[in-house]
Amino acid sequence: MNEGPDIHIVPGRRRHRIPPLRRGVYVLPNLFTSAGLFAGFYSIIATLGHQYRIAAIMILVAQLCDSLDGRIARLTRSSSGFGVQYDSLADLVAFGVAPGILVYQWALRPWGRWGWLAASLYVTCGALRLARFNVQIGTVEKRHFVGLPIPAAADVIAATVLLFYRFGFEGDTTKHISMLLVIYAVAALMVSEIRYFSFKEIRVHQRHPFQTLLGCILVLMLTIGDPMPMLFLGSMTYALSGPVGLALRTLDHRRRRGASPPPPASVHPVVLDKPAPRR
Repeated sequence: MNEGPDIHIVPGRRRHRIPPLRRGVYVLPNLFTSAGLFAGFYSIIATLGHQYRIAAIMILVAQLCDSLDGRIARLTRSSSGFGVQYDSLADLVAFGVAPGILVYQWALRPWGRWGWLAASLYVTCGALRLARFNVQIGTVEKRHFVGLPIPAAADVIAATVLLFYRFGFEGDTTKHISMLLVIYAVAALMVSEIRYFSFKEIRVHQRHPFQTLLGCILVLMLTIGDPMPMLFLGSMTYALSGPVGLALRTLDHRRRRGASPPPPASVHPVVLDKPAPRR
């Protein structure tokens, strides 16, 4: 017996038939999404095995896969509603659950109840950020994100962990306080209304000024020379770009309002009293 599409019957209303899914899915972008999901799940496995450096690296690998699947979907014009939902589910695992477990096991466990509450707050704010993005995907401008994207928040956590390992401070007690502040900060930025540049309007295949090429070469050389500090610097710069940009725009708006001349005062005509009539 063939199964038809589900039908939801609401008393007193018309029947709404759920449209069936299109046959087949786009393979190439969804393969990169699956690779990011695998990397995020392996990060959880590495955290449970106390391999925190590998767990942080796998979060960055998931970030690379997440960047590639969206780029490939746009270049090949293979975007679909299924891909959007699948990408959000993979992002929740790779950039929500995996960093939350990592930061709790590595730095927040000594805080007890407040430690796992802070980690769960990060996961919750990440899920809210993804849900809001899915709802607003067709209404917001493509040049900016509303709130810190969850992959960028996960990059901040992973880069901070790797920075501690880079300088040999992985056993230092300062990580307990610093990571608690970091996870609260990125959780608040994810659900904020602060705008972040999306980089979707950048056309790499087009011509750019010569200084742009030199700058990219310099950044590439510094990243190859010492990748951990550069990753931390890049992720923190992007996370702080939203609040700094908001502060600069607010100051500029206030400066313009203060420099603008006051509106002219309204002049009311003077009405002279009429002389009293003679008797």
